[in-house]
Amino acid sequence: MSHELKTGGDRGYLRIATEETFATRGQVDTILRSVRDGTADKGIRSLWGFYGTSQSQRATEVLDRLLDLGAQRIAHMDEAGIDRAILGLTAPGVQPFPDVAEACALARDANDQLAAAVQAHPDRFVGLTAVAPQDPEWSATEILRGARDLGFKGAIINSHTQGHYLDEPQFDPIFRALVEADQPLYLHPSTPPDNMIDPMLEAGLDGAVFGFGVETGLHLLRLITIGIFDRYPTLQIMVGHMGEALPYWLYRLDWMHQAGVRGKRYERMKPLNKTIQGYFQSNILVTSSGMAWEPAIKFCQQVIGEDRVMYAMDYPYQYELAEVRAMDAMDMPIETKRKFMQTNAERWFKL
Repeated sequence: MSHELKTGGDRGYLRIATEETFATRGQVDTILRSVRDGTADKGIRSLWGFYGTSQSQRATEVLDRLLDLGAQRIAHMDEAGIDRAILGLTAPGVQPFPDVAEACALARDANDQLAAAVQAHPDRFVGLTAVAPQDPEWSATEILRGARDLGFKGAIINSHTQGHYLDEPQFDPIFRALVEADQPLYLHPSTPPDNMIDPMLEAGLDGAVFGFGVETGLHLLRLITIGIFDRYPTLQIMVGHMGEALPYWLYRLDWMHQAGVRGKRYERMKPLNKTIQGYFQSNILVTSSGMAWEPAIKFCQQVIGEDRVMYAMDYPYQYELAEVRAMDAMDMPIETKRKFMQTNAERWFKL
């Protein structure tokens, strides 16, 4: 089914795309320096060895679009009928960089560049604060600066930081700042760390095709099972790609987690206040980035609630006008579709 894509709500809703990414020249140059000097991990060498150096049409187009926060991006949004885009710094952010001062400076620069773009296009762009989890206290301060001074509506972290996950105690200042600012965290994928990537890498499955989702789903499960939402009941965490497959595992995740708690097999596996599905229904938000698939969207709405599932495109990595039309054509009540496309994003990002 084909129809003209327009902004402005002609189909009864605006389209707000909630996982769209950008890059800065400084970030890309630093990543490529690490690839050249051999300090990058295997995943970064695989991902950015392609997007940063390949002359293929896909690589050059994606890099060009990542670096654009102006006319080209707006033109593509108009072409796809996207009214607003929630923008975050693309993977791996600044998280792999061992020089912590450099990482913080690059994240701050990215935030300043994004703030200027949002100021130039306030009706089209919404910003998420980039941080450098290598310095959790600095990151907490930057989250508050993003919320209070730059007008950003959440924070983005590109999964693990040099193999470290946010359930580790040193990262707690980040969560305290998110709760203080009353803003969500977007947990965006990155390449798996060296200690899990080899079987994926040898099969060409380390990237968005599989590895990203596996690694990010693991990260979210670590946070849930350590009790992050018992400690911070108002915290909201967003994940893309229809929940990195976790909604479809919820029955087994809950059954086996509860068996593990009863069996006392693992020291860190303690009783929680809710089931894993319960946290998905109260503290986790899922976007459809890269998963323009009606059966998956409806299933997710059924098991975690239609107020917790939001539209995303995954621009510029996945830019398909046919997918926007497919989302428009979904067989669901207009009230539910409006939540999916527009009002859930307005609620959770406080637009």
